[in-house]
Amino acid sequence: MDKSKHFVLHSHFAPSGDQDQAIEALTQSIKSGSRFQTLMGVTGSGKTFTVANVITNLNRPALVLAHNKTLAAQLYSEFKNFFPENAVRYFVSYYDYYQPEAYIPSSDTYIEKDASVNDRIERLRLAATKALIERHDVIVVASVSCIYGLGKRENYEDAIIYFRVNDKVDQHEFLSSLVNNYYERNDYNLEAGKFRVRGDTVEIFPAYEEDRCIRVTFFDDEIERIDITNPLTGRIIEKVSQASIFPAQHYVTQRDAIEKAAPMIQDELAKAEQEFISQGKHIEAQRIKMRTLYDLEMLNEAGYCSGIENYSVYLDGRKHGEAPGTLIDFFPDDFIMIVDESHITLPQVRGMFNGDRARKKVLVENGFRLPSCLDNRPLEWHEFEGKINQAIFVSATPGDYELKASSRVIEQIIRPTGIPDPEVEILPAVNQIDDLIDKLRDTAAKNQRALVLTLTKRASEDLADYLTELKFKVKYIHSELNTFERAELIRDLRAGNVDVLVGINLLREGMDLPEVTLVAILDADREGYLRSYRSLIQIMGRAARNIDSKIILYADNITESISKAVGETKRRREKQIAYNKANNITPQSIIKDVADLLPPELAGAFDEKNKSGARTQAKSKNYLERLDVKTLEELMWDAVSSLDFEKAAMIRDIIAKLEK
Repeated sequence: MDKSKHFVLHSHFAPSGDQDQAIEALTQSIKSGSRFQTLMGVTGSGKTFTVANVITNLNRPALVLAHNKTLAAQLYSEFKNFFPENAVRYFVSYYDYYQPEAYIPSSDTYIEKDASVNDRIERLRLAATKALIERHDVIVVASVSCIYGLGKRENYEDAIIYFRVNDKVDQHEFLSSLVNNYYERNDYNLEAGKFRVRGDTVEIFPAYEEDRCIRVTFFDDEIERIDITNPLTGRIIEKVSQASIFPAQHYVTQRDAIEKAAPMIQDELAKAEQEFISQGKHIEAQRIKMRTLYDLEMLNEAGYCSGIENYSVYLDGRKHGEAPGTLIDFFPDDFIMIVDESHITLPQVRGMFNGDRARKKVLVENGFRLPSCLDNRPLEWHEFEGKINQAIFVSATPGDYELKASSRVIEQIIRPTGIPDPEVEILPAVNQIDDLIDKLRDTAAKNQRALVLTLTKRASEDLADYLTELKFKVKYIHSELNTFERAELIRDLRAGNVDVLVGINLLREGMDLPEVTLVAILDADREGYLRSYRSLIQIMGRAARNIDSKIILYADNITESISKAVGETKRRREKQIAYNKANNITPQSIIKDVADLLPPELAGAFDEKNKSGARTQAKSKNYLERLDVKTLEELMWDAVSSLDFEKAAMIRDIIAKLEK
């Protein structure tokens, strides 16, 4: 690993407000050996900039953990801008659509695993682990998918192919090693994860590269030359004396591992089959026998089978119950973890294991999988906690765990822009829709944007439809949208193509929306998760980047959460106003170019996957009715080509309705 490079922060502005004291306090806390510390920073106070300065001061690799792909993409873009000379990488789930294997006993319904993989995100994941092995100046922005099994780091590193000019290497053995590393030969179309052979020249397009290939020229059984080339033009970019090829996937299985695993899988199969028979479950016994024997045959013949990860405990050489290898294992011992929006992210991590286990236990009990599939899992909470070296929890509303575990809680309340927390107005919920429409008309007339939060999905859909009838430019942001579609919707809001976004809780944490001047929370007095103190504070934060912002809570009763949230907002507002007065600061709204939320490499993934994402998401009539005619026509012809005439007819009727 190269430790010579240091983090170099690029920024047009210097720390201001209370960023200086937060940077100093966090840096000293970590240097003194404190394991956990919390940065309690309000929305718009520049928490990411503070963290970037801390990383620079410490000069240690960092894992930035976010609770969803959209927030991770925004953080990735920000850190790339701060550290253009260093390795900033992105690691999230590479599925655009994922339906896990499941069984519903009540209806005897087996659901086969179905997934749509985003090739670009898979490339970025591979680039992240490659950087962690090669460099020390690495920041990886990841979603909670980083706690899922990735395969053992040792197996991955052992599979790396290193070679130099003048090395004695048989060309056929070299090609064989590429195939063993999951590269495919294609002599006509060179794409990422493939290689081609032209006489004594082998060209490899590494799975983790976007615009660089490796051309290896042989002379008999010796490597004569190594060039880095452009995959499109073939032009030589650089001549090098040595190079390496990392595997084209993270889960690496060697032939000898399969040979060792097969007898253990057979032993477990025999025990499971006997257990079912002793319970009189002969159908389950036959089912597990047929499925496992088929998988074993595929492993022996092809070295791979569908659901190979379910046998990972044997293929990795782990003991039952032992933690799987994850992205965290690729980090050196001195890394620091930054948990963004920790009040959401940490509970999400805590709940991953139990949800995964509950689904797989049903599969095991009904003969669809061997009990060892339970070892293919995310980390348990105590395992995750044990892998943390030192961490900074970042949130405007830290959870109880962060506050209790942290040796220091550092406040960052002052915004460099001088914008105080918006004023909060509480109005009766009885006539909330009529009053809301008047407020939205005023907002639209000023060319400003609004967010409206409802309690249920149905309420959001109905309100969005009603506002559309009233000629508002409105969209409903919902869970059926994938990461890239959601990013496009947020961009449309900022650009003015949409005036109002209606949703439940998808826009609470982390989104930077300076054009939003109105946040309206319907049924704010319905005490619960969506209207808790932390939820209300986070929702209010969406309107903290514009001096004209206002928060409206529609409530007939003042709940404890409302009272506490309004009180905290008032405290922060008064502190900012006092700071502005003392430092002669005139508050100014944030003016920010309307750019893609996603960086170019992810925006490209959106362009390629938008249609396929729509295909996988288009499962309900309700969703289809929200698409434009052009997209619907493409989906209709897709359905026809796949002989799904019933779906094609449904889409045809929706198109006819829209055209009227």
